[in-house]
Amino acid sequence: MYASITSMSLAIIASTMDSLLDLLSGAILWWAAYSMKNLNKYLYPIGKKRRQPLGIMIFACVMAMLGLEIIVESCRKLNSKDHSSDLGTGTKRAWVIGIMVGVTVVKFLLMVFCRQYPDNEIVKAYAQDHFFDVVTNSIGLAAALLGQAYIWWIDPFGAILLALYTIKTWTKTLLESAQSLSSTSAPPEFLAKLTYLVWNHDRAIMKIDTIRAYTLGEQYFAEIDIILPKDMLLWKAHDIGESLQNKLETLPEIERAFVHLDYDDQHVLEHLGHEDY
Repeated sequence: MYASITSMSLAIIASTMDSLLDLLSGAILWWAAYSMKNLNKYLYPIGKKRRQPLGIMIFACVMAMLGLEIIVESCRKLNSKDHSSDLGTGTKRAWVIGIMVGVTVVKFLLMVFCRQYPDNEIVKAYAQDHFFDVVTNSIGLAAALLGQAYIWWIDPFGAILLALYTIKTWTKTLLESAQSLSSTSAPPEFLAKLTYLVWNHDRAIMKIDTIRAYTLGEQYFAEIDIILPKDMLLWKAHDIGESLQNKLETLPEIERAFVHLDYDDQHVLEHLGHEDY
């Protein structure tokens, strides 16, 4: 904030606004992580893991709106007669540069630290945010220095570039999180892996009727229909189905597995209301 108020550089202000929004984004991601840990099996029978991509989507929307606001302000400055942007000289200039460089180094170290936890999507979002801060602070300081030393419009133009980078980066993150909540099918390689595991689970399995896996958050839900002998005892069929379910749910990609047992595949397909039928 000191660097922004002192220099009145739009590029540095863009970096400062991003840092201030870290407070908001941190609160959003903390809420998502905290709510996932506090489970209520009666209100949320399958847990709260969908809160994770939801929190990231809210975060991405806020960051994209920040980028749009910076573009608007930069365009206003390009069209105005007020070209004020002064990094100062001597001690004042040293303070502004020192603050920007210091924050950039700290953000870089935080990025390295967060990337040590690749399995946590929320921490990965933090790592991406810290990396973005390193880029914005570096470009912001460079644009402010070049704008003062050479041509005034380098500063607002640099701010626009930062804003476009913000929108592009977080729009991509938003779409990825939305895709994970859209029941997208697993890739063929993973479905082939499930087919292999199911077919080799028990010799009593006569046929695999259906194998389906789709996203509902960061992991997959799996639906498996298998054909067993018509005269098999109930307890035997139950044990085969339950052990198969437990095996599938040990896979890191699977959150929940549903195994349906049948004795005949010549029947009307279940769940006729589903679009995939």
